[in-house]
Amino acid sequence: MTQLTVNISGMTCAVCAKNIERVVNKLEGASGQVNFATEQLSLTFDAGIISYDRIRLAVKRAGFKLYVQESDTAKAERKADDISALWRRFMLSAFFTVPLTLFSMVPMTLHSLGLGWIPPRFDPMHYPIFNGLTQLLMTIPVMVVSHMYYRNGLSALVRGRANMDSLIAKGTAIAFLYSLFLTWEAVFRGGHNMYYYETAAVILTLITLGKYLEAKSRGRTSEAIQKLMNLAPKSARVIKGDAETEIPVDDVVVGDVIVVRPGEKMPVDGTVIHGETAVDESMLTGESMPVMKRVGDPIIGASINGSGAIRYEAINVGKDTVLAQIVKLVEDAQKSKAPIARLADVISGHFVHVVIVLALLAGGAWLLAGQDVAFALTIVVSVLVIACPCALGLATPTAIMVGTGKGAENGILVKGGEALETLHKVKTVVLDKTGTITEGRPYVTDVLLHDTDMNNVIKLAAAAETMSEHPLGEAIARYGKEQYGELPAVEQFTAVTGQGIEAVVENVGVVIGNARMMEAYDVDITGFMADSKRLAYDGKTPMYVAVSLNCDALENKAQCKWQIAGLVAVADVIKPTSKTAIARLQDMGIDIVMLTGDNSLTAAAVAKQAGITHVEAEVLPHDKAAHVKALQDTGRVVAMVGDGINDAPALVMADIGIAIGTGTDVAIESAEIVLMRGDLNGVHRAIYLSRRTMRNIKQNLFWAFMYNILGIPVAMGVLYVFGGPLLSPMIAALAMSFSSVSVLANVLRLRRLGLGDGGRV
Repeated sequence: MTQLTVNISGMTCAVCAKNIERVVNKLEGASGQVNFATEQLSLTFDAGIISYDRIRLAVKRAGFKLYVQESDTAKAERKADDISALWRRFMLSAFFTVPLTLFSMVPMTLHSLGLGWIPPRFDPMHYPIFNGLTQLLMTIPVMVVSHMYYRNGLSALVRGRANMDSLIAKGTAIAFLYSLFLTWEAVFRGGHNMYYYETAAVILTLITLGKYLEAKSRGRTSEAIQKLMNLAPKSARVIKGDAETEIPVDDVVVGDVIVVRPGEKMPVDGTVIHGETAVDESMLTGESMPVMKRVGDPIIGASINGSGAIRYEAINVGKDTVLAQIVKLVEDAQKSKAPIARLADVISGHFVHVVIVLALLAGGAWLLAGQDVAFALTIVVSVLVIACPCALGLATPTAIMVGTGKGAENGILVKGGEALETLHKVKTVVLDKTGTITEGRPYVTDVLLHDTDMNNVIKLAAAAETMSEHPLGEAIARYGKEQYGELPAVEQFTAVTGQGIEAVVENVGVVIGNARMMEAYDVDITGFMADSKRLAYDGKTPMYVAVSLNCDALENKAQCKWQIAGLVAVADVIKPTSKTAIARLQDMGIDIVMLTGDNSLTAAAVAKQAGITHVEAEVLPHDKAAHVKALQDTGRVVAMVGDGINDAPALVMADIGIAIGTGTDVAIESAEIVLMRGDLNGVHRAIYLSRRTMRNIKQNLFWAFMYNILGIPVAMGVLYVFGGPLLSPMIAALAMSFSSVSVLANVLRLRRLGLGDGGRV
């Protein structure tokens, strides 16, 4: 099956989107889903059954155009041209409509006030023919520049797929044709009729203004994508031979050596091979603090170099860069539909036909009630014009667009509208421990010495551990380098499985290990037993250090005299942000569960530090998904947060999988939401963003429904029945035009949503 995402032009409302879907889905071997907000068609078809050209022609016959290979620049230029064309059309329409309205409405108003000082030539009661012909001549240009409403609307009506343009075309055409009949009657039969030309002109002008404002607002909903795309520099400085050459970033290939000076952007992803600097990655991760980069460290394209000049080797270029993948992820999310949009889609699909029937029934009912044709005409036109499926169609996709874009700006990548909707329902968050709550690698947390004069012993122990491959040994070696700089050479080294290591450093014998190791060397550890138990209770791993000053060869260790030198504790410490992030989640009414394969003692210690009361310890990797399923069986909506390969099954099982972006590719692929930062505050931000987005969508849908539920009966004359006013078609047009704009204005409030501190709900 072939999958394509193509741009669409010619849509004017949500009904158009449904019509395109109907056309595509009727074709054998093809299916499609249209996003009205992004004006894109996600197309899937079997090339062996149907070609893309056939699909394109079918859509073209329905009145729309597809652009399969339109670049982002070309699309932006086309949209800008469309917006400019709408503005020119509005200005030209207003040029004729304003004097037309004054010419027709002022005499009518003065007559109603009993004022008789109207210039005779402008008085329709004295010169009805001149008045009618003048209004006709001023109305025709407005209808000509608005011809697309008639072309699109009437053709859709003929095909049985009426849309918003059909309502506009039908309503204004009725007003115009009725006025034309009255003009003919005045010319050939005489009479003093009032005309409705200004109704048609004002409706068309206001509708055009509304569409212009809507187009401008819709353009702003997709600014997040454009901002992301603009992050990447246009050129790169690469080493060619012995010289630096500046080339377009699209020409950079894997293996190129790139030179970046202070203040410049990184063109592509890579690895530092020379120099060191602090890099600002906030535009991608949301992390405000610069990150130090040294030889061997990864570089993310579009991040900003700080104070140092570096050279790095290109690893990912073009569509493989982190930035390109983020852009694609956000684009895919914006094209997807959230389940909440289905109701609006169903209603939009039948909306126009129902409105036409209601307009005709209302007009007919008023005629039967004894009103004249002009009154019934006002009712019909008002109902046709005030009805608006556009607001319903825009309510959900535009909010999803802005919400996912806002998330991307803050290092929260949402893979679809469904994920964003489900996330706000989450009541339980399951957290992996290692790498999610904790740093993911052990650190030295405590150093206790038998004698303060033995400080040099830790330096020797750290040197000995440089030969070890065990994570705990690596932590001690790293601590030694941080404290003492360069460590002495190791003369002899042996690892004892399950117990520790023995080594000779600077002619001093060093033994590091657990109690069994000390027992084997006849080392008295009584003085440190209490400290060892306390540290173990705190979730740390204590290791004893013993030395022998007269042991210069491991072969003679039995003759050496060993004595306890100290105790070193190592632990995978919790991240500085974990406790605060977990407290924020709990403040939102969310239950937190820690799921880990570690032993119960360590798990309990970490949970206590993090403020978690519900702990599931000693869980095997393949059992994590079963634990998530058990929580779901209690009726909870569960989110799983993890970063490792062993978390992938649980991430898939959960209602929402959230991967820490610093984790493994498998975890990231398995999750619906990816947090670019490595801390849990991103979980709180994501849920807060989801709740605010869903609140915005519900507000939009409420007002879109209420607008039509209240507006259509008013236009039908319900208030007039009880002595209230009759809705003018021009007021109806103004209300319809701004219904979509009001929805978009509400959506754009999400762009000001503050996620820097996690927000508050």
